[in-house]
Amino acid sequence: MAVNPKIKILVADDSGTMRMMFKQILNKAGFENIVTAVDGNEGIKKVQEEKPDLVVSDWNMPNKDGLEFLQWLRSQDDYKDLPFIMATAQSDKGQQIKIMEAGGSGHVPKPFDAGQIKEAIEKAFAPEQEKNAEQDAPKLRKMSGKKVELNVAHIQITDHLALGALKHRIEQGEVTPKYFTLKTERKPGWNPIQEGLENGSLDCAFVLAPIAMDLFAYDSPIKLVLLAHKNGSTFVRSRHYDYRFDSLQSFYKYKVVDIPHKMSVHHMLAHKFLRELGLKPGVPGKKSINVRFEVVPPIKMPGIMKENEDVAGFMVAEPIATKAVTLGIGDLEFISATRWDNHPCCVVAMQNDFIEKYPDAAYEFVSLLVETGQYIEADKARAADIGVKFLDPDGSIGLNPAVLQKVFSQPHAIRMDDLYPVMEDIDTIQRYMHDKMNIGKIIDLEKFIDLKFADDACRR
Repeated sequence: MAVNPKIKILVADDSGTMRMMFKQILNKAGFENIVTAVDGNEGIKKVQEEKPDLVVSDWNMPNKDGLEFLQWLRSQDDYKDLPFIMATAQSDKGQQIKIMEAGGSGHVPKPFDAGQIKEAIEKAFAPEQEKNAEQDAPKLRKMSGKKVELNVAHIQITDHLALGALKHRIEQGEVTPKYFTLKTERKPGWNPIQEGLENGSLDCAFVLAPIAMDLFAYDSPIKLVLLAHKNGSTFVRSRHYDYRFDSLQSFYKYKVVDIPHKMSVHHMLAHKFLRELGLKPGVPGKKSINVRFEVVPPIKMPGIMKENEDVAGFMVAEPIATKAVTLGIGDLEFISATRWDNHPCCVVAMQNDFIEKYPDAAYEFVSLLVETGQYIEADKARAADIGVKFLDPDGSIGLNPAVLQKVFSQPHAIRMDDLYPVMEDIDTIQRYMHDKMNIGKIIDLEKFIDLKFADDACRR
């Protein structure tokens, strides 16, 4: 439903950078009547003074956090029905459930864009029957003869190049699938992919392994059928670091490090690196920390660090990191493979019902992806040209073949010639995030990872 663009929106976030981003994104979504607060206590004061029509709040704030702010509002007769959206880095399903149980009207995980926040606002004001009708919409798959349409989502990162190269090979007539037609969807971020896997609108997606594991932990009917790549991420340090005066510990202490998603291997590896420096990284809240993680869209990371001296670094997938270093925005701190060689990151997650109804298509798709990984490794120049056309067809991220070739040629670079899922590696991710970072749930990996497809593909 359409929402009056003149509504007054209260934004609560303790980060000045994030409040600015909130305002920019809401303005782009068509909302300009915005007031701000730095935590839940000030949020309560502003609600009483400004009488907003909607609250959009972060969760992790000092003094009174977003969940406590929401609980206070719901305890007051005057505000028990005030629409409240939690827009936060607390993106795992357990936290989303807590928000809705506390009376939240919606949840938008960081990073989000104008379209996603506008959709959340429209849902927050929609009648209950409209929300339920949308949730109950059946999934219909297109057929072309005996071929089923396989709808696969990705985002604009090198990690997902195997999908683009397979699409190229099909379009060029180099391979012709017998059991499926391929439809790819380029998404603006992780949140639409997460939602598509959860609600069944996507048959398959290239997605961060911890996101897929978290969805599985809360009963989303998906399986991990293949890795999307190994290695491929980079930690970039701000150019403001001066080795003559700063130790790495003193440089990062009391600064911000940007990550692309809470449920990511980037978050895990950055956390491990900072802990090894003797620091206490985390999100702001009740626990004592001295390095603050902020979740921001990958494409915005270089610009934010360039303009804000409080941002000491960021960890992100390629080609964003290499481009930032090439432009002199930052310096290389470490390539992810130097800290964990051949580590998984993104995986290929597929809906159970697709696997059950169209097993031949699932086997064929996985087999062609494995074959295409070898195709990429065999000719990096060709892969770079394909990558630009697939990942940046409209030039929105300024990608060019030279940057991709530099990504491919660096030591410990991303690799796609071995996409076989190693269960122990996936377990390493979930154990560290659960035990050291207090994120997520421990799942039964033998039920989550379906190795029969990779076994078949890698025997060929």
